[in-house]
Amino acid sequence: MAEKRAKRKLTAILSADVKGYSRLMGEDELATVEILKQYRKIIGDLVIDYHGRVVDSPGDNILSEFSSVVDALECAVKIQEELKEKNANLPENRRMEFRIGVNYGDVIEDESRIYGDGVNIAARIESLAEGGGICIARNVYDQVKNKLNFGYEYLGEHPVKNISEPVRVYRIETELKSNVLDLEKKVKLPEKPSIAVLPFTNMSGDTEQEYFSDGITEDLITDLSKISALFVIARNSVFTYKGKAVKVEEVGRELGVHYILEGSVRKAGDKVRITAQLVDATTGGHLWAERYDRNFQDIFALQDEVTQKIVSVLAVKLTEDEKERRACKCQTTCNTEAYDYFLRGLDYFYRFTNKTNHQARKMFEKAAEIDPQYALAYSMQGNTHLMEWSLGWSQDRRTIERAFELAQKSIALDDSLPEPHELLGNIYLWQKQHDQAMAELKKAISLDPNNADWLAGLGGVLVWADRPEEAIELIKQAMYLNPIYPSHYLWNLGHAYLLTERYEEAIETFKKTLTRNPDFWPSHILLAASYSALGRIDDARAEAAETLRINPEFTLESWRHKCPFKNPEELNRRFEKLRKAGFN
Repeated sequence: MAEKRAKRKLTAILSADVKGYSRLMGEDELATVEILKQYRKIIGDLVIDYHGRVVDSPGDNILSEFSSVVDALECAVKIQEELKEKNANLPENRRMEFRIGVNYGDVIEDESRIYGDGVNIAARIESLAEGGGICIARNVYDQVKNKLNFGYEYLGEHPVKNISEPVRVYRIETELKSNVLDLEKKVKLPEKPSIAVLPFTNMSGDTEQEYFSDGITEDLITDLSKISALFVIARNSVFTYKGKAVKVEEVGRELGVHYILEGSVRKAGDKVRITAQLVDATTGGHLWAERYDRNFQDIFALQDEVTQKIVSVLAVKLTEDEKERRACKCQTTCNTEAYDYFLRGLDYFYRFTNKTNHQARKMFEKAAEIDPQYALAYSMQGNTHLMEWSLGWSQDRRTIERAFELAQKSIALDDSLPEPHELLGNIYLWQKQHDQAMAELKKAISLDPNNADWLAGLGGVLVWADRPEEAIELIKQAMYLNPIYPSHYLWNLGHAYLLTERYEEAIETFKKTLTRNPDFWPSHILLAASYSALGRIDDARAEAAETLRINPEFTLESWRHKCPFKNPEELNRRFEKLRKAGFN
């Protein structure tokens, strides 16, 4: 008779307990039990809200599981937010702070209980958290780092009883919506009409349709961004609100805009329903709302109609060039099947992994196969090759050469699109053709003046071209357009500070970059160079060691070959600092 096997599964485990529980019980047992009951109820309700279940709650501990690590971490953050509000109403010595640890691992399931190493690791990680804080395992970090806009501080490797290998642990920092570097506060709204397009809600009842509602949102942002008389918040910032219940007044204050566009998308077969409403974020008042029921074949005209309505309501005046471009219908494609594949490609592309980058390329290739005149499909194919090259997933020169070919093909099909010019500018940078890189990026920005990523990208090119002071101003402008900006803005800014010998500011900036992405090894390299410039050799050597831990194949010679410095003297100075830090 075959031996009965234990039922196993992979699950996200959230373990929480009370900091200083024994002290609280010793001082006032009855009051502590009463508060614990209230807080358990809050935690249990939130676990259910985030599609999890409470497995066990012995003493002051609460053990929960989730099928999604994203749900588990978002639940953990919400728990700490709500308990912080509750604790604010209590005397300091009676406040009950929970420590939370999140792990993703294999467990044994026995009826309603779970056991095993996955649970033990979650408990160990929880013990490393501060009161009111959250720590996560490396496997959780790998899955959420590009999906949730939190800071992730690497706390090193920690042993776990009866586990052979130590566990890498990260601490979560949730306060990222303030300007990270205390840049100029936005005390007043921009002089231009300012707008943020929140992610449209997918009302199709099918999570597989998320790519479509996200794509509609991105297209509306892009259309509005090309209007120079508007101030439009970037995609990165608005998508941090995806799936969250928000108050438009708060969003307006956080992003520094006067108007909010929100809506929903329902796609079923060849039918599409889009609802949209424009809200004054300073008052909460509705300026315009509409519902559109159309055939999928009419999706392009529908998007244009929504954009035109916003322009009309806000009384925005278009330039003659903008009028001419807007008059061109089907500027990118008129083929809805190709468009659908293109949106699927964007969904994969923005996940920023090697695997999804290849999946994105297949979608863009399919879009171009269906419509060989689809210029944007070629441009985005080129971007997948550029990402593969710039992130080190490929060392083959043919990768960057293929990106160059696709950028040129896209421009040949439609020179009025900004995207292929931006792509070509970045390719020229890697080919160390700085003047051409700046010219192409400036061309892209002239066609899409609100694109924060391209402003930050031009700033990055100016750094490599030995014009760091100009770069700093451009990067700060990009941060204004994209308040919840990605970490590469900070990397470019830190690099500019390093070149202007503002070493303390460079160190502060690179540390902020690593808070968001601890494993981005180029930040460790430039942090080492900054420490070395100040004579802090021990700190520099520590960063060198961390670089080699993350990227064991790194050598100075390999990086010298790729670094696109225009000034060879600056390149030599940089590498001298790095040799002092212990790099070979």
